[in-house]
Amino acid sequence: MRKKTMVKWSSVMVIGSLLAACQASDEDQDVGGGSNHDAPEKVEIEGLADHYHTGDTINLTAELDEETDYDHWRWYTRDDEGDEWANVSDQGDREFTEEATVDGQEIKVVLFDDDHDAYVQSDSVEVVIDDHDHDEESQRIYDGYFEDSEVEDRDLSDWEGDWQSVYPYLQEGDLDEVFEHKVEDEGDMTEEEYKEYYDEGYQTEVDRIVIEEATVTFFDNAEEYTGEYTYDGYEILTYDAGNRGVRYIFELEDGEEEAPQYIQFSDHNIFPTESHHFHLFWGDDREELLEEVTNWPTYYPSEMDTDEIVQEMMAH
Repeated sequence: MRKKTMVKWSSVMVIGSLLAACQASDEDQDVGGGSNHDAPEKVEIEGLADHYHTGDTINLTAELDEETDYDHWRWYTRDDEGDEWANVSDQGDREFTEEATVDGQEIKVVLFDDDHDAYVQSDSVEVVIDDHDHDEESQRIYDGYFEDSEVEDRDLSDWEGDWQSVYPYLQEGDLDEVFEHKVEDEGDMTEEEYKEYYDEGYQTEVDRIVIEEATVTFFDNAEEYTGEYTYDGYEILTYDAGNRGVRYIFELEDGEEEAPQYIQFSDHNIFPTESHHFHLFWGDDREELLEEVTNWPTYYPSEMDTDEIVQEMMAH
């Protein structure tokens, strides 16, 4: 009887050892291997936002152009370039979801074949956390509550870059998720009412704007026209809701006939800082433009895709 018991116990030990060895083998393969896999970089990571605030949710998707039956995905992160890559154990498919906590964190993904060898991988992407808009003082300003003495002049360089209108995204229904989120988060209007409100606000035929030094180029359907602008001060506006906003105004100094005489920026900031998105007003009458509060064409960086724009809008 004792001999049978010992045989059974030995069998259990052997099986347990084999399982442990297999598990260790998998872990050795996964942990720390994200930077050492000999596999082509054919995977694109989509959904990365321009920046996050601490506590935001990072939603990424691994996209592979070619068809494959392999589905063993592994995601890796490291907080610093000098750190080892660590496997995120609870992320085992194309989708990656994690809370944004570390500025500069790198993320990459590897697809393994049935033999647990790396088949393809991605290049790494970097998470940027900017909490400027989330501290108490900045949030107050963003919401439109500030003193006149806090407002400062700004240069056109704050808006330098290549910008795209978000109106086409609204027309295609790509922003419906944003309006649904607003209903849940704010609840002031229905989803359809939010969509109508932003449809009026975002509406424009200028689908792209490029700003470089003093030059602003407008892309209006098939037309393109350019002007050089100089700073013409700012105006503080008080809205019906009681909050306020600042219009930063630039006047046309030289340019093509179609270029507007005035452009006015509003981006919820009241002092020099790089803009992440903005509302733009343009026309030939400075004072009349200041009265426009229902149509505010809105622009985000042209390199941002649908997922990134949606993520950014929901973060605010």
